[in-house]
Amino acid sequence: MENLNSLSPIQNKRMTCYGGVAAAAALPSPPPTTLTTLPSSPCNTFVRVRVSSEPFSRFGLKEMMKCYIPFLFREQEVGSGGAEDPNTVVKQSVDGFKWRLLVSYDGTRYKGWQFQQTPPTIQCILEKALTQATKLERKDLHLVGASRTDGGVHAWGQVAHFITPFNYDSLDSIHAALNGLLPPDIRVREISAAVPEFHARFSAKGKIYHYKIYNDAIMDPFQRLYAYHVTHKLNAAVMREAANHFIGTHDFSAFVNSSRNDGMPNPVKTIFRFDIVNMGALLQLEVEGSGFMYRQVRNMAALLLQIGKEAIPPDIVPKILATRDRKELAKYTSAAAPPHGLCLVAVKYNAEHLQLPLGCPTTSLGRHHIVSKCKVPFY
Repeated sequence: MENLNSLSPIQNKRMTCYGGVAAAAALPSPPPTTLTTLPSSPCNTFVRVRVSSEPFSRFGLKEMMKCYIPFLFREQEVGSGGAEDPNTVVKQSVDGFKWRLLVSYDGTRYKGWQFQQTPPTIQCILEKALTQATKLERKDLHLVGASRTDGGVHAWGQVAHFITPFNYDSLDSIHAALNGLLPPDIRVREISAAVPEFHARFSAKGKIYHYKIYNDAIMDPFQRLYAYHVTHKLNAAVMREAANHFIGTHDFSAFVNSSRNDGMPNPVKTIFRFDIVNMGALLQLEVEGSGFMYRQVRNMAALLLQIGKEAIPPDIVPKILATRDRKELAKYTSAAAPPHGLCLVAVKYNAEHLQLPLGCPTTSLGRHHIVSKCKVPFY
């Protein structure tokens, strides 16, 4: 144990509590007099906890450590003048326990993911369920989704995160509670603890989207909400040829609706894979990339549909890409493909961002499930 007053300004470091209100309440109010160094965790190189000479009134030190330490604290370095010191370099910190959600939804009756003052949006509905389940205010949850899907777009593998100031011994109860509060067209498939560095949106390294086309004279009524009906016979071979031109790193300015770019102004994206899969009357466009701009996938699908109808040749794709002008695409297709055919299948992250924090509760996969419902290559 070290005496606090004996530490040099460089050694005197301020700790930010990754646990917020609950952990702060467990600490004694009298001025701390000593420091102790705890073992390292994936979130920090070392942790120092200020300990009062008086006994804990609500929690013993041992119990407090057992409940909170494993993935509670992150360290901030401060100068000798404190946090307000102009020379202070502060490390990024997270005030609370971070939780990762895997969410599926039928987007038919929703105005997209992103929170809006006029509901319903997926985020609005999910936040309402979270506030009831956690008893927290919306602003304290800090719910963030990996992809801000548009109105009518579906998701099988949307990823989101939220923060609570308290820990859970088990995630099964809140998992069941959320799905009990949510409407049947939105489901939380998994809940797991997340490392502080994880961010559902900014940590994402890739996304997979599928666009379904029902290519037959008569529409299957069971596909009407999830596939775009095209009666004109499509040439899948030329569509594949055209799709190959998208693969690689390109400036996709010509395929972006300029009214909104989903907060990512850089139009240069990498397409890893673009497959056209025949499934009977269904034609599924499967695209995997580093990221996508607003309506980029639907604009690419719209162009491929015109190529599939043999209205334009497949080599038009590189020519349009080269112009970097949305008006050039408008010469061949006036609008993006309808939203209901699009589905966010998966979001990809680096392995370190998916690691579970030390001492966290077991991932909840839903009752009667013991294996993740996510395919490993996808998530």
